[in-house]
Amino acid sequence: MKFSNKLLALLIALLLAALSLTGCNIAQSSDILPEITTEHIELPSQSDSEESESILSSDSINESNVVSESISEVESESETEIVIDIDFSTDPYENMSKEEFYANYRPAICYEDAVYRTKHNFMSGSIEAQDQMPTIAEDQPRENGMLIRNTSTVYEDDGKTYVVFEADGDIAFRVYKGGAYVTLEEVAAYVYAFGNIPANYLGAKNADPSENTWGEYLRLNHSQFSGSTTKYPYEPELPNISGCGGELYYYEIDIGTTGTDCDPGYIARIYNDGNRITRGAARIVYTRFDKNHDQIIDPNERYVFYTYNHYNDFQEYLNYEGGWGEIFGNITGGGVISDRKNCNPTPYVEVVRRDITVKDNNVTVYYFYDERRLLVALFSKNI
Repeated sequence: MKFSNKLLALLIALLLAALSLTGCNIAQSSDILPEITTEHIELPSQSDSEESESILSSDSINESNVVSESISEVESESETEIVIDIDFSTDPYENMSKEEFYANYRPAICYEDAVYRTKHNFMSGSIEAQDQMPTIAEDQPRENGMLIRNTSTVYEDDGKTYVVFEADGDIAFRVYKGGAYVTLEEVAAYVYAFGNIPANYLGAKNADPSENTWGEYLRLNHSQFSGSTTKYPYEPELPNISGCGGELYYYEIDIGTTGTDCDPGYIARIYNDGNRITRGAARIVYTRFDKNHDQIIDPNERYVFYTYNHYNDFQEYLNYEGGWGEIFGNITGGGVISDRKNCNPTPYVEVVRRDITVKDNNVTVYYFYDERRLLVALFSKNI
């Protein structure tokens, strides 16, 4: 059935008004509430319909006999309506064993889901094995030959959910405050967004995973990183770092990959096999405190770097999926790994800061909860 643009606009307005009268909370534009979010995405093309159906099938939700799931999709010339029924008014993981949870694992789908998972020491993010090298996005955005660091910071759920974008400005994934994460992409996004460590991290540098409820997903280390190039001349100087007389205090955390192809001292080995942890050479290093020792709140005032060869070389996280800056440091400059005499660290590679998410979107997504506390999404083509 085909409708005129004016009629579609009227129908959408009437629908939203009716939902408001029935007790549904609805947010549009930039309103961000705990139960409501809005975003702009591209309407899937006809050729993408099969893929979209697969993504939105019940397989994309962690299966549980206590979670009510149903998805229906109706498409017209200018409107797609997708209704997703998931009841998070009660704990869906109560009395669920670790084996049952991971048997058909899917990442968390919303903040409430992540909260319940952490309560039971269950993961929220991807649990795929971590490679030593970061995955770089194709066609990274540049300006005047320099890579762009995305300045868009989109939060939902009163700041408890952070939206991560792709290089082209589409939404890639979300990370949830208090959730548990292990992959480089998700941990980097979490640290960038919240300035702290995921739930499955300990500040200590030693722990027995067999005696910890996170088991093989336990990650270690949240300690200050001095970055002193006097003490460690093979390390490149990070921006405004306190160890070189700067005003920013950096901290480091482990990333679950242990091998490095430029240092035989760090052989490839499982970071955490459930019985022991081999910390290896990979770290995320980020600015946690300013010159007054106050925690940095604004992500755009924070630096996040990744090193896979124990501080010899770094790449900056550019705040989008696959967004990693030009590598710089000792091995890049032709130096010998961790050698205080035969070293030649190259300097930090500057980037351009700009919002990469500004684009001509043609679909608005309205999220709301109905009177049964079930999440509903309405996709409507802008007119």
